[in-house]
Amino acid sequence: MNVAITNAHVHPVAGEPFDGTLVLTDGRIAALGADVAVPDGHEVIDAGGRWLLPGLVDAHVHLGVHEEGEGWAGNDTNESTNPVTAAARAIDAINPADRGFDDALSGGVTAVNVNPGSANPIGGLTVALKTFGRVVDEMVLRNPSGLKSALGENPKRFYGDQKKTPNTRLGTAMTIRGAFTEALNHRDASDPDRDLTHEALLRVLNREIPWRQHSHRADDIATAMRLADEFGYELVLDHGTESWKIADLVAARGIPVLYGPLIISRSKAEVRDRTPAAPGILTKAGVKVSIITDHPVVPIDYLVYQASLAMKEGLDHDAAIACVTINPAEVMGVADRIGSLEVGKDADVVLWSGDPLDTRNRALRVWVDGREVYTYDEDTRTRRWADRYARP
Repeated sequence: MNVAITNAHVHPVAGEPFDGTLVLTDGRIAALGADVAVPDGHEVIDAGGRWLLPGLVDAHVHLGVHEEGEGWAGNDTNESTNPVTAAARAIDAINPADRGFDDALSGGVTAVNVNPGSANPIGGLTVALKTFGRVVDEMVLRNPSGLKSALGENPKRFYGDQKKTPNTRLGTAMTIRGAFTEALNHRDASDPDRDLTHEALLRVLNREIPWRQHSHRADDIATAMRLADEFGYELVLDHGTESWKIADLVAARGIPVLYGPLIISRSKAEVRDRTPAAPGILTKAGVKVSIITDHPVVPIDYLVYQASLAMKEGLDHDAAIACVTINPAEVMGVADRIGSLEVGKDADVVLWSGDPLDTRNRALRVWVDGREVYTYDEDTRTRRWADRYARP
């Protein structure tokens, strides 16, 4: 259905906010502005002065691979049978019926990056996708969108408990370095057999996709930068808990940080210096920051609340909005389609009751590819989702 949303306070992210109209035609943003005419054949929705923004984006989740309330049956996060599983693909384990996808829509989140877990030094290929669809193939924005790796306590603890390599930080770095070296040897061989692990690693070394580095402590972040300097790949810091301590070094290399989750306890030594002030510190240093939930660690519908918390601790309002819209879209390599309201981009739009960074406000209506997929009725305080599996 084609829609014109009028009388809205539009926050396009790509430009200054304005009061006016946004036109959605054939799943794309067709026009926006203060004096835009409503085309023929479009349903008119009067926003009543409410806030209109692009769908929020969470660049680090485990939606669909770590299903809530399903126990072991719904947990496909880690292929923890080998320290190097670069060929494993998150897309092959995502269940769109995971209730977390509905939670995402109710929280205004229309796109995510789904990662494998962090038990392995090299965990597998990530995928960027929309949060509405029947099968994951219909939801994909970019596949693969990165290759997940982990430093620090997780792989050390998991394999150390089994008396296997790696059981130290130096063993984890050795494992990663060895895997890259083997991939380079495979590339340079005269007539190599197909090898899915090497092929996945070569996509990183050829800078086709980024290296998504799970790291918390500042020394682990330094190791991540050292490895990236050695092998020349594009580095993204996932979590980056102590990145604020070396913000100048991270900024000097142009490395983006996906910070979070924020609403957690100090559950392990690595996150004892987690702080909601970090996004503001990093942004002021010149680092491109995204805020993440690591769902289900923090429920994905709390993404915007984390941005509010960071704003409370010093992050500028517009920067906080960018941390959950255009910044993660750029890191995921899909900013040509989502992350801001611009003509030609996907019609992924959220109507809020007010400023989304005011925790009293909520997402009222959500469109993905121009289809309304979530509605909150303010009068009855009820929620309605579009049926992913429409029945006859």
